[in-house]
Amino acid sequence: MPDTSFVETATIPLRLSAIDSDGFPVVCSLWFYYRNGCFYCASHRSSKIIRLLEANPNCGFEVAVNSIPYRGVRGKAVAELTSDSQGEVLSSLIERYLGDSNRDLANWLLSRKADEVAICLHPKTFSSWDFSARMTD
Repeated sequence: MPDTSFVETATIPLRLSAIDSDGFPVVCSLWFYYRNGCFYCASHRSSKIIRLLEANPNCGFEVAVNSIPYRGVRGKAVAELTSDSQGEVLSSLIERYLGDSNRDLANWLLSRKADEVAICLHPKTFSSWDFSARMTD
């Protein structure tokens, strides 16, 4: 298992890919947290990513920075979908990404929690990279 310290502390979105009905991947950026070997995200029940994962739970993921020094993780996973109608996963995501910085957005997101779906990504492959040592001055 690769070093997970990056995903445990990174507050950038996870890029999740799922296969569309035409056989091509669709990529969606989602807030996430990493716990006990799994990535947790949430999305509204009506979202396309939920429909795609319901049809085919096999997916790909990446969490990576877009600036030097490049580092990140990627892999393949199987998505497990469960209701988050109590907002447990959503609340954890809001705390992680917003804290107290945008209560209006947090309240709006929580007002829709009855239709939230928790996405638990169970990695099947997992690789990481960190070019910090060779890309810093």
